[in-house]
Amino acid sequence: MSAYSALTAAGYRAQVRDRTTVFFTFAFPLIFLVVFGLIFRGRDVEESGYSYLSYTASGVLSWGVANAAVFGIGFTLMQWRVDDILRMIRMSPAPLSSVIGSRFVLALVVGAVQSALFVGVAMLPGFGLVPDSRWPLLIPVMVLGIITFLMLGVIIGSVADTPESVAGIANFLMLPMAFLSGSFFPLDSMPDWLRKLSLVMPLRYLNDAVSGSLTGRGDLSDIATGCAGLLVFTVVLGAVAMRAFRWTKTS
Repeated sequence: MSAYSALTAAGYRAQVRDRTTVFFTFAFPLIFLVVFGLIFRGRDVEESGYSYLSYTASGVLSWGVANAAVFGIGFTLMQWRVDDILRMIRMSPAPLSSVIGSRFVLALVVGAVQSALFVGVAMLPGFGLVPDSRWPLLIPVMVLGIITFLMLGVIIGSVADTPESVAGIANFLMLPMAFLSGSFFPLDSMPDWLRKLSLVMPLRYLNDAVSGSLTGRGDLSDIATGCAGLLVFTVVLGAVAMRAFRWTKTS
């Protein structure tokens, strides 16, 4: 078995053993979808004519997938470094690409399952959010989004040395980003300065691309712009992650 396969298999076994985390990883976005669907059913955003649910559903899915990618790799890298697992991997023939690549595959599987469950519920008659012609575009969008936030998780997992610090840093970044990027509230109803501020946040671009794919809001250029923004953030965050990565507590 290759190092890549062994790390992927080990990561999978560790992830499915924690049933509470598995449950909330997949159930949390769906709970938000149902809650927002009940609260905002039939209500439109005045300036755009689109429903509140068309905004919040896309944002909740984006936030859920991004959270899973960030927390998954962040906690894993921190724990492996503290337990000297990364040091042992470093002494083996396994390259860094195998370590990160194995986590990417797991994050991609989690994101795929999250998206499939979410799209399945969103297509129910009570929601009706997914046009038949658009939802396949969600696949490349999610792949790019997972890569972007995986890089952010690598940075967090590299600078944090305790579970509390991983959770603190990740929540400090992800929660404000969710509110400021339009995951929970439509950007169209926010002040102009806040909409401009959201342009420096990767979640804004994931929200826009997912919204265009999931609900048909906007056109293909909006999806392309969102993907381009994610690609830029992937390059930037990837460069920072390579600099910040540590095999041990000291190096």
